[in-house]
Amino acid sequence: MKKTNFKIVLVCPEIPGNTGSIGRTCLALNAQLILIHPLGFDIDEKAVRRAGLDYWKDITLTEYMSFEEFIKTEKPSQDKLHFFTKKSQKNIFETEIKSDCYLIFGAESTGLSEELLEEYDERSVAFPILNENIRSLNLASIVTAAGFEAIRQIKYK
Repeated sequence: MKKTNFKIVLVCPEIPGNTGSIGRTCLALNAQLILIHPLGFDIDEKAVRRAGLDYWKDITLTEYMSFEEFIKTEKPSQDKLHFFTKKSQKNIFETEIKSDCYLIFGAESTGLSEELLEEYDERSVAFPILNENIRSLNLASIVTAAGFEAIRQIKYK
């Protein structure tokens, strides 16, 4: 496996199929997958494995019991953290993504907590949604889009 360029962090994911699909995307992009508990499913659930197909065993996966444990263990610098939320005024195309960064996403139904968004306000980023009738995008889709934008910026500047 080639060197990982960035890490995908899912904070309290709820839908096993999304996590499985995101795991497959991580493997395709040589990105590490980090899951922060509580999870809305058992990581061994068939839906996770099915969505990740036969790739799930090859995914570089790390789990943390809380966001605080993640920060304490990983010790990322602030400029390497990107918190994805539709509430951000800064879109991804105005954001500089560097190697070894963390792309952080919240739960499907609630997104990232208000506490995290307040604490890391300057590090929040959104994808533009041009149609006001659309509330949100599927987590697996947005993670894939963010992952490819990260690759574009890191490898093709």
